[in-house]
Amino acid sequence: MTPLEPFGARLRRAMDERGPLCVGIDPHASLLADWGLSDDIAGLERFTHTVVEALADRVAVLKPQSAFFERFGSRGIAVLERAVADARAAGALVLMDAKRGDIGSTMAAYAATYLAPSSPLFSDAVTVSPYLGYGSLRPALDLARESGTGVFVLALTSNPEGAEVQHAVRADGATVAATMLDHLRAENAAEAAAGAMGSYGAVVGATLGGSAGAAGAELSIDGPLLAPGIGAQGATAADLPKVFGAAVRDVVPNVSRGVLRHGPDVAALRESAARFAGEVQEAVTASGPAAH
Repeated sequence: MTPLEPFGARLRRAMDERGPLCVGIDPHASLLADWGLSDDIAGLERFTHTVVEALADRVAVLKPQSAFFERFGSRGIAVLERAVADARAAGALVLMDAKRGDIGSTMAAYAATYLAPSSPLFSDAVTVSPYLGYGSLRPALDLARESGTGVFVLALTSNPEGAEVQHAVRADGATVAATMLDHLRAENAAEAAAGAMGSYGAVVGATLGGSAGAAGAELSIDGPLLAPGIGAQGATAADLPKVFGAAVRDVVPNVSRGVLRHGPDVAALRESAARFAGEVQEAVTASGPAAH
């Protein structure tokens, strides 16, 4: 199979054409209930199909949360496999939110699950956890480069508990978060030198306010920044330039409940996603000249 165009280039084009927005597919029990669906395979399948049908042909990125499918066992994974294939066929980039992290052959197996073109769960990118050491991610980083896919590394997450690890200061005076961002900047150097967005991204919460700076972190990594926290968690599109500064044009804001609560009405889901995308685009445009 011919390798894909690098993920960063594909993501930039999708954001330019469809607006800079990532919508989560998070079929947790309470949301299924809100949609009037049962918390079983039938409900999961109906929910997932509706979200993909409503949004895959118009948003830049869809982000299924693997855990909500895994809880149903093999039948849930089958629903996830179909969702990934259908979403990609409709033109959305699929970011698998799996947050995997391990060492050696185990990390290589996780990487192959999501980033190998032969896998039933082959996605455009995957989230990973670096807290067994950044070097433990090497199998995923290398496979992403080989297959034209992307990796999003947890760096400055929006949950308050994350600070005890991510803000910790190393012996050299750098925080753990800043170190992860430095690593990613280095991974993206070749694509940046060619004037393109890199394929190695970081997860940085849109709810952080000034705490990113407090962590000593330079957020620009010449690659994408996945920003959870827009909508239900309290952040707004207008907050993005304040949090991300000059890196705001590389931000991929993630909205889940803020859009999904409008289901199961397909038109309402589409209208909500379009509104969020428009608000983000307006905030980014107002922030200054384009990057990359």
